[in-house]
Amino acid sequence: MEIDMTAPGAERIVGKNPPLEVIARDIIFGEGPVWDKRNQQFFFTDICGDTIWKWRPGVDQEVVLQPSAHANGMTLDQEGRLLVAGWGGRTVFRIEKDDSIKTLASHWQGKKLNSPNDIVVRSDGQIYFTDPPGGLLNVGMVGDDLQKYLDIQGVYRIAPDGKLNLVTDDFVYPNGLCFSPDEKLLYVNCSRERLIRVYDVKPDGTVGKGRLFHRYTSPERGVPDGMKCDVEGNVYCTGPGGIYVHDAAGKVLARLKTSGHHPTNFAWGDDDWRSLYITMIGSVVRTRLNIPGVPSR
Repeated sequence: MEIDMTAPGAERIVGKNPPLEVIARDIIFGEGPVWDKRNQQFFFTDICGDTIWKWRPGVDQEVVLQPSAHANGMTLDQEGRLLVAGWGGRTVFRIEKDDSIKTLASHWQGKKLNSPNDIVVRSDGQIYFTDPPGGLLNVGMVGDDLQKYLDIQGVYRIAPDGKLNLVTDDFVYPNGLCFSPDEKLLYVNCSRERLIRVYDVKPDGTVGKGRLFHRYTSPERGVPDGMKCDVEGNVYCTGPGGIYVHDAAGKVLARLKTSGHHPTNFAWGDDDWRSLYITMIGSVVRTRLNIPGVPSR
């Protein structure tokens, strides 16, 4: 993996020459990466391939759900169950221990959601997800109903009692989101405006007014999409030309370039949480960095 745009101190975080290992090929549009430490396995989606996949070290990848309603982002809840942003199905759902599917959200104020994109869970069990209209613009991805019913592109929160709440509607196309290590900050990016906003999170899960964290201006291919934090509070985000590493003030420390392939998302994994699993158009790869990421649930 090539590293460029480095600032002083970046090498301590990302190293000099991180290895790059291909763990899955022939993936049309990889997304939804999440590491399951309890069972030593890695989940990801192929949106266009309409499949949720599972991979174990030393074992070939296995189908978890196909068709998957063109599933997009995924995470784990406190019980280790897979939470899925059902992009094509216009729902957020959970895969239960018996492999049954439970819908957690499908409508806001009586109107169908757009196409849930990315999803995270807070330590108290509250689920946050983004709902841009992207799936509605891709014929064949959302079934027969391509109608957009909502006037907003929201970020939502599912409370422990199951109630759906609007977190913010500040965005043209909200995509990736993640919490800071202490969960006091919520980062949300916008693919269309190519920026990241950050919000102070209140104890009840609501947020304050958003403020600009970073805006990408490079003309290279790639937009803000997948986003995660490491344990030191550095923010990693896909963007023009690769994956950017920002410090807590938004300054770019480095950019990770995946050999000409377009990264869509990534997740921390393995026992020490220092492996970075990267989903891309065409494949899924794994690399190693120096600072651990915030563990998945």
